[in-house]
Amino acid sequence: MLIFFFMLAIIGSSLLAFHFGKKKALSLASGHRKSLHSLPEHYGFYLALYLSVPAAVVFFGWYLSEAAVLEWLLKTNLPEGALPTDPAQLSLFFNNVRDLNDLTLLQGKSAPALPFAVEYYQSLSRLSDLTLIVALIGFGSIGLTIGWRTLKPSLKARVKIETFVRCTLIISSVIAVLATVGIVLSLLFESLRFFQLVSPMEFLFGLEWSPQIALREDQVASTGKFGAIPLFAGTLLISFIAICIAAPVGLMAAIYMAEYASSRVRAFAKPLLEILAGIPTVVYGFFAALTVAPLFRDWAEQGGFQISSESALAAGVVMGVMIIPFVSSLSDDVITAVPRAMRDGSLGLGATQSETIRQVVIPAALPGIVGGLLLAISRAIGETMIVVMAAGLAANLTANPFEAVTTVTVQIVTLLIGDQEFDSAKTLAAFALGLVLFFVTLILNVIALRVVQKYREKYD
Repeated sequence: MLIFFFMLAIIGSSLLAFHFGKKKALSLASGHRKSLHSLPEHYGFYLALYLSVPAAVVFFGWYLSEAAVLEWLLKTNLPEGALPTDPAQLSLFFNNVRDLNDLTLLQGKSAPALPFAVEYYQSLSRLSDLTLIVALIGFGSIGLTIGWRTLKPSLKARVKIETFVRCTLIISSVIAVLATVGIVLSLLFESLRFFQLVSPMEFLFGLEWSPQIALREDQVASTGKFGAIPLFAGTLLISFIAICIAAPVGLMAAIYMAEYASSRVRAFAKPLLEILAGIPTVVYGFFAALTVAPLFRDWAEQGGFQISSESALAAGVVMGVMIIPFVSSLSDDVITAVPRAMRDGSLGLGATQSETIRQVVIPAALPGIVGGLLLAISRAIGETMIVVMAAGLAANLTANPFEAVTTVTVQIVTLLIGDQEFDSAKTLAAFALGLVLFFVTLILNVIALRVVQKYREKYD
């Protein structure tokens, strides 16, 4: 709530600065806009930036460093020997201090210094909030004063604003790239630790997945087996079923929307179809577990064969429905982008509309359609909730869609549930699976990009 209040205050102050900056620019020009180097709005943005940027820097700096500073002050002011020496216990102690804002919740807590620490932490938090308010007002006022004094008709406000926007875009791009690099490096380092405990050949080509670890030295059947082939097979099986559903339905829906549907039908049906992309995956999981899987099981019993309550077929079908919008929307865009002149030329030569679609429109839009299909496959490979609720957790090496299977993403979630120590092969296996999944989706996206670039037609 406090963060929201501060952000709202910065935004409101910036709007006021914009208004007064615009008014001052007009007053300096005596109402003649042509005497100004830039538009009056640019001078308003200029003054708003001088107010908001210093305040925003102070605010986010405080937000990122407040917890570390308060913990340091707490460490230096608590009596000697009051803090646990074990790092894990120390971290738990500080978590209790941050969470126990109500002193009545201290009952049952064994740390003797905890009540004093909570009270001292609360006082430090109030002091921190007061300091932040003073800092925001001070730095905002300094920036506003500097901006106000530098406002003059000859000021190149537009150039300065564009420079600021360009720098912001560059910083955003760098942050995105660094975030990607950080994700890859974190996966890579932890995966290397895993491969020091488990052979890469066993992981990539092993046929049995049972990542159990011993809790006692005399425990039986606790040797972990980390053969990931059953996970890869289950992932490919469910993704194959999903794309078999999504590809024809999505492509035919896109052809109808682009070529046959009237503008009124298209304006209604296209957004309705794309709503499927906005439904949470957990809702699809409920639908698969409570409706689709029992329906398939009943049909199988009537046909004289058996389908498991948790099957790859149920998960794949529902996942296919989920990714239909990815295929239909991208295919519709590329089909619509085919020039009208190509259609008119085909129709003028005597071809029917269906022949024009098959022989002219689809071949011209094929690179974009293939790219959309590959992106949909990447989306299917990374899905988790539907598989958890409809396909189960059993790592079975099978090609039978009527049996229960699991996928890479489901096992990653399973391995990281609860309190885990990141020094065992069981936990580190999640990072190795994540690294493999990352490279698979990366390869699919690169293939989609290369297909589009190689076969894309450029029209005048």
